[in-house]
This record gives sequence, C-alpha cells and structure tokens, in this order.
Amino acid sequence: MEQRQAKVSHQLVSALVAAGLASALWAAWLGWDQRRDVRPDGSTTGPYEAWQVVGLVLTLLVPVCWAVVRRHAVGPVLGVTVGLTGAAFYDWSDDASGLFVIGVGMVMVGSFVATAVLAAVIESVRRRGGAAAGR
Repeated sequence: MEQRQAKVSHQLVSALVAAGLASALWAAWLGWDQRRDVRPDGSTTGPYEAWQVVGLVLTLLVPVCWAVVRRHAVGPVLGVTVGLTGAAFYDWSDDASGLFVIGVGMVMVGSFVATAVLAAVIESVRRRGGAAAGR
C-alpha cells in the first residue's frame, strides 16, 4: 500500500511540475507576442510565428522525455495538457467572438494526443531496450 501511495505522489508531483513548466514556457515563447501582422495585401497573420511554436514544443520535449524515462508517464502527459490548456485559455480569453474556446479545445486535444503518443513511443523503446539487454 505504501509503495502505491509513493507512486501516486510521484505522478502527482510530476503532473504539477509539468503543468507549471508548460504554463511558464507558454508565457516565455508565446506570451509576449500579442500583435497580429498586417501583410501588404491587407490580410493578417499571427500573433505567433512558427518558430515560437516550434520552440515551445522542443523545450517541452525535454522534461516530458525525462519524466517518461523515469517511469512517470501519466504526470507529464496530464500536466502538459493542463498547463498549455490553462495558458491558452488565459491568453485568448479576451476574444470577444467567443471562438477562442475552439482554439483552447484544439490545444487541449492536441497537447494530450502529442504527449501521450510521445510517452507511448518512449516507453516502448525503453521496454525493447531492456528486453534486448536481458538476452
């Protein structure tokens, strides 16, 4: 019973750390760029550039991979999802049209699927590596 409680507490701590880190990285990569760019033809882009989103994703890969390798897969998957969803909601909630909710939902689903697939791939590779070493 005590071992199960320790595992649950490790997962909870890793989820909280991942959520805080995801929110902080959102602020660092995306929080400062709030202006849309107007092109010469009158169309608008943004407010984020592709390199900002790529930077956010790449910096989140490191802690997620680290936690999954240390056998804490559930925490980072849920934590990153909650952190990015909360940050997107806070960042976009001033949209008067109300359509920001769709974007927030897409961030939630996308971050959950991406981190879950990443965790599954890392876990699979880790297990295969352990099985190969045991031969």
